[in-house]
Amino acid sequence: MKILVTSGGTSEAIDQVRSVTNHSTGRLGKVITETLLNAGHQVCLITTRQALKPELHPNLTMIEIQNTSDLLQEMKRIVPDYQVLIHSMAVSDYSPVYMTGLDEVQASQDLSDFLHKKNTETKISSKDEVQVLFLKKNPKIISLVKEWNPSIHLIGFKLLVDVTEEHLIQVARESLKKNQADLIVANDLTQINANQHLAYLVEEKDYQIATSKQEIANFLVKRIQGFDC
Repeated sequence: MKILVTSGGTSEAIDQVRSVTNHSTGRLGKVITETLLNAGHQVCLITTRQALKPELHPNLTMIEIQNTSDLLQEMKRIVPDYQVLIHSMAVSDYSPVYMTGLDEVQASQDLSDFLHKKNTETKISSKDEVQVLFLKKNPKIISLVKEWNPSIHLIGFKLLVDVTEEHLIQVARESLKKNQADLIVANDLTQINANQHLAYLVEEKDYQIATSKQEIANFLVKRIQGFDC
């Protein structure tokens, strides 16, 4: 089966030396990819420079991206070629637009003016005691997947922090319905560490619990075998 996996975390540039990113290591995506390859699947992994990566394999193609815009372009291009998408990448919700000193912001009559400005310096000056960073919302790529390939089987991921099990599952089911996914892997950051990765594998009518990255990967491989591709 041809399977597309996304893994790692995007990085959105402020200037040529600074960026806004997240703490995703890509470790779960690496384990999932390795497990899929061991099961005989053909895998394309879209990942980032900083993310952990599997060893080279005859059935593995890797594409390296940096930011949400890169990811959008690559996925729009190749999603139609795949039967399953496992979208585990931590995608930035916002991208930097403009950064400036507090004095300039306080002197402005209309903050929306800053959304049309662009920094021209390769490295923004650090002379100001306080800097204000304007961000714009990125597109939700998972919501576009079914437009690009209506028949693809979609496995999404949802990460929240310090919430109840009931709330986590509710949010996962909302994402499941909104994005026409087959399954959502719901995680709480407080239940993830070096020795544990508690996850709820949420489908329309029920859910399963996994307690490690390998258990998550094993469940996904088994679930994919049941897809009608």
